[in-house]
Amino acid sequence: MSDEVLVEESGEGSGRVAILTINRPKARNAVNGAVARGIVEALDTLDARPDISAYVLTGAGGTFSAGMDLKGFLTGDFPVVEGRGFGGLTEAPPKKPLVAAVEGYALAGGFELALACDVIVASAESTFGLPEPKRGLVAGAGGIMRLPRRIPYHVAMEMALTGDHYPASRLYELGLVNRITEPGAALEGALELARKIAANAPLALVATKRVVVESQDWSLEEMFKKQAAIINPVFGSKDAMEGAAAFAEKRAPRWKGE
Repeated sequence: MSDEVLVEESGEGSGRVAILTINRPKARNAVNGAVARGIVEALDTLDARPDISAYVLTGAGGTFSAGMDLKGFLTGDFPVVEGRGFGGLTEAPPKKPLVAAVEGYALAGGFELALACDVIVASAESTFGLPEPKRGLVAGAGGIMRLPRRIPYHVAMEMALTGDHYPASRLYELGLVNRITEPGAALEGALELARKIAANAPLALVATKRVVVESQDWSLEEMFKKQAAIINPVFGSKDAMEGAAAFAEKRAPRWKGE
């Protein structure tokens, strides 16, 4: 793994959580090409491991990410990976659940990375925003498409058009942030939630996330047919049998991802 993206694992046996840390604290974890490639490398490796069930994405040094590295942008260092998007993440998030642990700033591309996550845990002192218009740019890494799907339309418009910063407390009120923690405790809170997620059956988690994400565009006529194609293999899996057996025997299940 690269120095710009650190990977740490939490837990034992199956249902482990991997922590991906953007490691450019002196640049407020601004995303450059090395960060984008590091995230892709990490996720490609971890997605193939059946013992890793969930991820946490965070930033080093008390900041999530201030967005794209503008100095790198001026020299032609674009933080985009073909087919994967900004930060190697925004166009193709991982198939496993991804929790954002936000301290400090989640701005511009940093906010777009958080929006590409499935759950957001934020410090009470953290700040979010899409300030691209203030720099003559556009939030093209999914921010202006995902945001109005997550919060009320007119609030999303205000955020996108003003480019102002908004406190985590406001986004918690709007339902975008799942949990607020004390300053400095976002990673701990995100890990707690990620471990709770990872305790569930891996195949069921992947299928559930896929249906939630993809079903937004399904018509009434096709929705159950498309869902069945995704979830039916889960009902026939060894883990489904194990879940039923564990319930009957009043014990913790032992998932195999099969």
